[in-house]
Amino acid sequence: MPKVKVKRKSTLIDMTAMSDVTVLLLTFFMLTSTFIQKEPVQVATPSSVSEIKIPEVNVVQILVAPNGKVFLSMDKQDDRVAILERVGAQYGISFTNEELKKFKLINSFGVPIKNMKQYLALETPKQDELINEGLKKNSRGIGIPVDTTETSTNELRTWIREARLLKRDDLALAIKADAKTPYPDIKLVMSTLQGIDENRYNLITSLKTIKD
Repeated sequence: MPKVKVKRKSTLIDMTAMSDVTVLLLTFFMLTSTFIQKEPVQVATPSSVSEIKIPEVNVVQILVAPNGKVFLSMDKQDDRVAILERVGAQYGISFTNEELKKFKLINSFGVPIKNMKQYLALETPKQDELINEGLKKNSRGIGIPVDTTETSTNELRTWIREARLLKRDDLALAIKADAKTPYPDIKLVMSTLQGIDENRYNLITSLKTIKD
């Protein structure tokens, strides 16, 4: 009995539709994703069971390193530049257009205002190296000065006050500290805010899971 020959079918699969869907999904994720901004120091935030969403715009974040050094980050570039000019005017320091342009691109910063011009003169890798070395050596040239005993040397007070004057009621404050940061250092930041009647702010924590 003759064998029945099975008609061969093409194994070619048209991938055009799948490719189109992949490109559309990739484009969607790229447009809707929020990229994590680079921070001068990585902190492991303490855990809590409270979950309150922090506003995504008009936020000034106060970052407190494990050794107590204070850094600031602002989400809007134009506000960043305007506040730098206002703070510089308080200390008799003016900045060139080139320096303002470089500061506009810096998400987080943490140097005394007297060192800001030298800091802006460095390339980005050198800035990161300066911050890292300063943190290791606990240098006074790193971190925004916080001293509640002397108003003139408490530059954090000046930065927050000028930010509030610029943004009025639209500004939100958030403190992000490492779980190992000594409490007196965090309390110093809180006392600075209370000294300028900033009594509403958020504490950034990681969500704690509770076992049954």
